[in-house]
Amino acid sequence: MKFALFSLMMNLPNAVTGEALTTQQKFHNILEQAKLAERLGFDAYGIGERHGAPFLSSSPPVVLTAIAAATTRIRLLTTVTVLSILDPVRVAEDYATLDQLSGGRLEMIIGKGNDPRHYPLFGIREEEQWDSLDERYHLLKRLWSEENVTWQGTYRPPLDGVTTWPRPLQQSIPIWHGSASSTVSTELAAKYGEPLFTSNSFHPQAKYKALIDHYRERLDYYGHDPQQAVIGSGAGSLYLADTGGEAIRRYKPYYEAFHATAAAQHNQSPFTNLEDNIARGPALIGSSEQVIEKILDYHAAYGHQVLSISVDGLTHSEQLEQVERFAKEVAPVLRRELPSSVWNEPPVLTQHSSFLSSNATDSWPTAISPIFQV
Repeated sequence: MKFALFSLMMNLPNAVTGEALTTQQKFHNILEQAKLAERLGFDAYGIGERHGAPFLSSSPPVVLTAIAAATTRIRLLTTVTVLSILDPVRVAEDYATLDQLSGGRLEMIIGKGNDPRHYPLFGIREEEQWDSLDERYHLLKRLWSEENVTWQGTYRPPLDGVTTWPRPLQQSIPIWHGSASSTVSTELAAKYGEPLFTSNSFHPQAKYKALIDHYRERLDYYGHDPQQAVIGSGAGSLYLADTGGEAIRRYKPYYEAFHATAAAQHNQSPFTNLEDNIARGPALIGSSEQVIEKILDYHAAYGHQVLSISVDGLTHSEQLEQVERFAKEVAPVLRRELPSSVWNEPPVLTQHSSFLSSNATDSWPTAISPIFQV
């Protein structure tokens, strides 16, 4: 199994200490977390996309470019790019730029998003989200794979002979399809034989398994081998301690504070409390042994090759502690028990030591300097 660490960059006063970070402090902490993830052997680091408080993740390509300048190896994910509200021309340009500057480390997870505030802000109706996603996805694919694109659709002005620049460094930037609630995403992923990433965050296992099963069935329908399906999965909250009881005691204030927010209530989680979420849902709260056992159980249901975790909401020191503990106590067991062929080859330019060295600030060829030092 491979592992990604991601953040939605939620910036609220800490539920336990009351500490409030400035926006700049939060950005600094995200960069520190990403650098730690690389040092600890995580395979990818992801930034989500939200537009509105308390989230600071309105510009993922900017944040990921800063992370690219501070790291050399770790893959860079969007978790997710809310393509249903974005101009594909701007997306093609921004993320091709990131792909070039990162040495070909970008992988994009696309989706409709999970915040109803997005739609009026960007001028579409919520009922249009799936049609909008479908149209913008197909245009983005064309912009990255073709030159002189002529196109006409519903959600942006027509194009006449457009070639976006820069071109991506990778021959084809990998696109994953985020899936949380609808077979529309699983259908789109299956039709084009592209990877699926299930959110697996707020509901019982059976809900997400049904979507993954649909994806595999439709892969077969479209002539792709379902045995070769590439699947990623998110997880519920992560908190490791020496015992399950200690983990619950330490994490419960965070859980209760988050589930009182409007963002959490929008997700309509069916769990009555933290203990119920641990018993019936995706929360990874417990000892290392308990968390390993739970991930193995979910893998038996999903067959996923990539697991993403988040430590959002904790104090910064707790976040770093939890990331390190997961990397040292949980990940090695799962890598051994669940070998994965995904991401076995290094990204494009990390294969060439003349371009990237072990020192991120010295890792650019002589003709290029990092935009900023971290």
